[in-house]
Amino acid sequence: MINWFAALQHSCVSLQYVPPYTEECRKGMYPPSGPTFVSEVTWYTVNLNLPPSKRWTEIITDKKNDLVIMIQAIKDLIDAFVPSGRLEELIDTAFPLMIDTFPYPFNEEIKGIATASGVPLGEVILFNIFYEVFTVCTSLVAEDPKGNLIHARNMDFGLFMGWDKKNHSWMLTENLKPLVVNVDFRRNNSTVFKSTNFAGYVGTLTGIQPNVFTLTMNERFSLDGGYIGILEWILGKRDGMWIGFLTRSVLENATSYAEAKTLLSDTELLAPAYFILGGNQSGQASIITRSRTHNLHPLELDVKQGRWYVLETNYDHWKTPLFLDDRRTPAMKCMNLTTQAKISIKTVYDVLSTKPVLNKLTTYTTLMQVSKGKLESFVRACPDPCMPW
Repeated sequence: MINWFAALQHSCVSLQYVPPYTEECRKGMYPPSGPTFVSEVTWYTVNLNLPPSKRWTEIITDKKNDLVIMIQAIKDLIDAFVPSGRLEELIDTAFPLMIDTFPYPFNEEIKGIATASGVPLGEVILFNIFYEVFTVCTSLVAEDPKGNLIHARNMDFGLFMGWDKKNHSWMLTENLKPLVVNVDFRRNNSTVFKSTNFAGYVGTLTGIQPNVFTLTMNERFSLDGGYIGILEWILGKRDGMWIGFLTRSVLENATSYAEAKTLLSDTELLAPAYFILGGNQSGQASIITRSRTHNLHPLELDVKQGRWYVLETNYDHWKTPLFLDDRRTPAMKCMNLTTQAKISIKTVYDVLSTKPVLNKLTTYTTLMQVSKGKLESFVRACPDPCMPW
């Protein structure tokens, strides 16, 4: 059983830092340095002309030990919650039977990762479906005075996944940081899209199709959530699509902002989600709030009406965020203080560096500029005092 109070108590040095504690909006954080910056993210290439089973070999060869450590950490947490070992037995015996139900080429890529890493296939599958239910984030798209779009996000992962009292951190969050990679997906020696990934995960949660559109995905909490969809898939009801597979397919195959928006709005999903989509023209940005079957209350960029940015955390934009997890209010406060006249890659990074937008769950920050085809990412840290989430 996780001791929530202990996690909060050990993360904050005094009661003045309990929710809704926020610090003053950060300034001058870019280029990244200092205690909130861990490292730049290494670039790799995935050659889409290769057979799917061979595409990730270079990355997995480099990151094999980190992947093994991460998956073992997941298994240890499962054992803590289900000590009988039955769930782990399910992972090792039943999960491999799922692989051929996954769409091509993702099934073959996962098999290739298992072969290259030496990790049992069921455990690699577990690693690839984990993100359907445990991702919390902040994403935004902003338009500068010249009509250029900036898309940025903090990837927060590992909520309630093992609090380390000694180091004041979430264990899975820290184990994920060495697995963060930037990937240039290429076909016929040309870039198709770029993404920030976790090595071993074949889906995409953060990506750019240069000069066309940008895309991030945030978790949406719902009673009809990812657990239900995964269970239905195991039991044979497979009408929905895995979120990470959909976002990667959109980045790989959609030819315009409009086409990407339609696919993200209309495709039936295994889990609810928020898709934050940016285009390549003034006014092209939207928050697509999805149930598993419907697009709910779409929110569009509208500069003429004063909405020069859209911003999403993990709560429906038409509802008030949970008091203990309100990253939206401080993020919007900092965006508004920045003003459209001064918005840039540098000032957006400042916003995403302001606690609690930056928190103990934050693994990386990605900044994207569609007109330049640019994606850059940084592994992050949140020194105390810092909120657990």
